[in-house]
Amino acid sequence: MSSQPTLLNGIVTAIHQAHLQISMITRWIAPPVLRIALALPFLRSGLTRWDGFLSLSPGTLFLFEEQFRLHIFGGEYVLPAPDQLALLTATAEIVLPILLIFGLATRFAALSLLVMTGVIQLVFPDGWANFHLYWAALALGVIAIGPGAISGDYLLRRMVNGFRASGSRW
Repeated sequence: MSSQPTLLNGIVTAIHQAHLQISMITRWIAPPVLRIALALPFLRSGLTRWDGFLSLSPGTLFLFEEQFRLHIFGGEYVLPAPDQLALLTATAEIVLPILLIFGLATRFAALSLLVMTGVIQLVFPDGWANFHLYWAALALGVIAIGPGAISGDYLLRRMVNGFRASGSRW
């Protein structure tokens, strides 16, 4: 056998190099794209829930008091404390997506939106295939791969590790 590179070896090497380049690029790009894709539907929903600074819209209050129902074990149940739940939901739909977009407390924010998606599924049981499955998949992806290098979490970790290495304290 000849030790000279063959055409097949060259093709295999080129494919391997392309795979490494794609892998390196997607390690940087995938986490912020996943974070933003998960954040946007919740943020857009959250922006519709307010009628001025710290004032919930009447429509939001009406939905939580009169329209939204939990569908559990074939029954339909009124939401507990609808006004407080509306405020909590409206706040979470603004704060958690902002945390995700900036990559701060990323896994916590994604886990919180995953739990929210589960509750939304109980309110809108027919939405699983169209929305909830994708939101859950995005949240699980963010939880699994973390915030990535383009994130506030990454910068904070670098700062903390830098301070620890130099012996400085905050």
